[in-house]
Amino acid sequence: MDKVAKSDIIKASSVKEGVQVHLIGKINREIYKCITEDIVTDEVIITDNQIRHIKDRHPNDYERFSEYFSKIIEEPDYILEANKPNTVFVLKSVEDQGANFQLILRLKTSEDPENYKNSIITFLKIDQKKWEKYLRNKKILYRRE
Repeated sequence: MDKVAKSDIIKASSVKEGVQVHLIGKINREIYKCITEDIVTDEVIITDNQIRHIKDRHPNDYERFSEYFSKIIEEPDYILEANKPNTVFVLKSVEDQGANFQLILRLKTSEDPENYKNSIITFLKIDQKKWEKYLRNKKILYRRE
């Protein structure tokens, strides 16, 4: 959590229900309109709950790679269809790390409760084999030119 508090990218704030949220960055609505035209905000957040989930399910990925969250959402290599509405797999290869990343992003639409934001659901480092499997088996909604 110390890394979150000190980061210039991830800014903490509180919402009404006492849930701690952290601002990650902003999406380019032109890129993400491949999911829906009904994107209410460009801000992307992550909650403490989701940070815990990432730390529990994908040990060390959050601590080692959370600094790339904003780059992943702002400059995705691929956006792939997920199995839930307004939710996508965002894939990004980060060359200076020699690593591929998968981030699940849920977009806020006008049908969602007012206090919702675009949110990171989970994040993990993936190997080349899984990267290629996703590209073969999932519907590609966006590909970086």
